[in-house]
Amino acid sequence: MNPTSLDPALLDAVGADLRAAGFSTAGVAELLGEQADAALTRGVWWPALRVTRTCPPDRQPLAVLVRLFLLGSEEPVEQIAQAFPTVPAQTLAAHGVIELTEPGTARAVLDIRPHSDGARDFLVISDQDAVLRAAPVRHDHVLGIGGASVSLARAVIRTPVARALDLGTGCGIQALHLAAHCEQIVATDTNDRALALAAGTARLNGMSWDLRRGSLFEPVAGERFDLIVSNPPFVVGAGATDYLYRDSGMAGDAVCRQLIERVGDHLTPGGTAHIMANWIVRDGQDWRARVGGWLADTGLHAWVVQRELADPVSYVSLWLADAGETLQDGARRGGQWLDWFAEEGITGVGMGIIALRAPAVGETGAPEHILEEITEADEVITGPEVEAFFARRAYLRDTSDAALLAARLSTAPVFLEEHALPGPEGWQQVSAAVRRPGGPAAVLGVDEVSRALLAGCRGEVPLGTLLELLAHHHGVDADALAQAALPVVREAIGRGILYQAQ
Repeated sequence: MNPTSLDPALLDAVGADLRAAGFSTAGVAELLGEQADAALTRGVWWPALRVTRTCPPDRQPLAVLVRLFLLGSEEPVEQIAQAFPTVPAQTLAAHGVIELTEPGTARAVLDIRPHSDGARDFLVISDQDAVLRAAPVRHDHVLGIGGASVSLARAVIRTPVARALDLGTGCGIQALHLAAHCEQIVATDTNDRALALAAGTARLNGMSWDLRRGSLFEPVAGERFDLIVSNPPFVVGAGATDYLYRDSGMAGDAVCRQLIERVGDHLTPGGTAHIMANWIVRDGQDWRARVGGWLADTGLHAWVVQRELADPVSYVSLWLADAGETLQDGARRGGQWLDWFAEEGITGVGMGIIALRAPAVGETGAPEHILEEITEADEVITGPEVEAFFARRAYLRDTSDAALLAARLSTAPVFLEEHALPGPEGWQQVSAAVRRPGGPAAVLGVDEVSRALLAGCRGEVPLGTLLELLAHHHGVDADALAQAALPVVREAIGRGILYQAQ
């Protein structure tokens, strides 16, 4: 496909036909039904294929679109023409949207699929993945909506801002989400094809972005943004450039390190960055030390969350599967990749998300870097959680111990979890913790005193008064109890378990 061939008039007509057929997240879900739609989400396609082959004639235009773009099926040109009443199939083929195969049949070249942010429905253009075409992807393949892009979109703070940067935009999925709360969007990529398809995605959704070609921050030299998001080509390897969507050309995790080290130069005071990243883990070394080194001189506050630690075989296998190479080519490339891991002493790759906040105007003191592992599936990193995290850290920095003792604190809705083992005198408690449901890393170990303290924090009396009452009840010195309890209280506030009552 010639990237410049996706002209605006064609895109407008394609978009109109797709929407007229009901090609939306809700429309597809209704057509497939709950079970087939859920199966398709999991990558199981045959139920969707079965449904679309047996649906009523009046639903066939939508069924053809589902098979063509979502299932990778070859379809009769006559049926494609019915699904696109205003765009001839030959025109779609000439512009690289579909390709003619057997006489009278065609299949999609581009992946066009509906996507929703919960409030709006979009159409997203990318290249079809290898699993739909049973062939290796091209060097300049443009990845579609994947797990990493969805995780990043979910984790972005959605407070309205003036300027946003989508660094490494790919098909433009992050820019689509930014459009609801950002006045101006600059989107960059090193891949010309990605920029062309991102422009197509923008046009299909009635948007306009400032698209620029270049690596890292070169296209925005000297500029600053209120919000920066990036899902870069972060794959850890020897520095190859086999596939632009995953390979930066920099060895190891250098692309993520450079992003972190330089992003502060492009944030406005109080600005935020969200970056998907991978980092090298070596035997006997703590990943926090490595990533913490990237942050050391940035002057930014940071919350780094490692969501997964992959061993070399699992990591390499994941990315080889995405490329769609033959078994022999995959074995050769995988072997070379693992050899490089062994030479470098790499025993695993950490995968996660990094949230950064530039200090506000007038803010003093050293920046805070919180690095932790959050691996439970139900502990999801969301924009509201990230925003609340930074707000809690700011509150703790600005609140002295004396002010904290004078504050009226409330306990968030939490569960008390107790673990006990059977013993000679019955059940013997070995540990106890409080957990805020749905909050990432929102768990705090407690003893008898801290349990009572959390139960008493109802926003009615100052913290210092509660501690005096507890000290009297347990027969201990009030000042000593306060000194011991304050670090626990601060951790509870940091994890969203305690908060200052209004």
